[in-house]
Amino acid sequence: MTGQNGPVPPVLALNGPTASGKSTLAVDVALALIERGQPAEIVNADSMLVYRGMDIGTAKPTLAERRGVRHHLVDIIDVTATATVADFQRLARAAIADCRERGVVPIVVGGSALYVRAILDNFEFPGTDAEVRARWEAELERVGPEALHGRLAASAPDVASGILPGNGRRIVRALEVIELTGGFTSTLPEWTYAVEGVLSYGLELPREVMDARIEARVHAMWADGLVDEVRALLPLGLRNGRTASRALGYRQVLEFLDGSCTEQEAQEATIRGTRRFARKQLGWFRRDARITWRAAGTPGLAAELADAVAAT
Repeated sequence: MTGQNGPVPPVLALNGPTASGKSTLAVDVALALIERGQPAEIVNADSMLVYRGMDIGTAKPTLAERRGVRHHLVDIIDVTATATVADFQRLARAAIADCRERGVVPIVVGGSALYVRAILDNFEFPGTDAEVRARWEAELERVGPEALHGRLAASAPDVASGILPGNGRRIVRALEVIELTGGFTSTLPEWTYAVEGVLSYGLELPREVMDARIEARVHAMWADGLVDEVRALLPLGLRNGRTASRALGYRQVLEFLDGSCTEQEAQEATIRGTRRFARKQLGWFRRDARITWRAAGTPGLAAELADAVAAT
């Protein structure tokens, strides 16, 4: 690819489930490129790393772990705010464009297939209306996701069939869009990049290894002070953050602090929930035939990916 100021760097996308080592690999690749004289920066595509103060429970790379590599879209909003997928798309694409204009390779790193696809693919979002959204969210709080899903099924069965009954956020979004536009599709668009020059890789590992890493990570989060982190976020409005308060680990700790479960039960629920999430996300990534898969922890993988970028 060539732009007005010369060759435009490709975009390297690193995909994979929780605890597969994406964040560390991304920094390794960036440093390998920098050593070759090719600047590189990381664009976060994890929906929870955007929140200030949510560090331990999100496994947010510390400044030391970033090793001097610039990270975009990390610590940019308060826990009371809600970062929609559409917001993320706009911010991430702006960061990618900024990198490329400066001759920098953007390395997009994310564990959510939806967010990665929204950033890189042809992905359009219907408009939103705060008043309509608030009304449906209030109804969700009043009747619960299953009952609201039943109402969606009664008015738009095709739409409801594509949304899990427990997914309150998607149910609310569907009802909002139907009210505003008269229709809603629960299917994702075709696998077509909206961003040019994408090299997409995925990290895979055996399920038993992934499960063990997740369990170890959750135990480490507790040991590192996740409960105290949640306590510190309460005066900052964590409970009022519709997205932040529902994040894995944070929701379970809130339930423990409310007395709904023991601390041990909260920790075990976090492990189970994270394992389910990792399998779901891996399933979504597996549907994308554009991803080249590599075993997590493969020796020399960072150099291999840096070679692939350099050859583009």
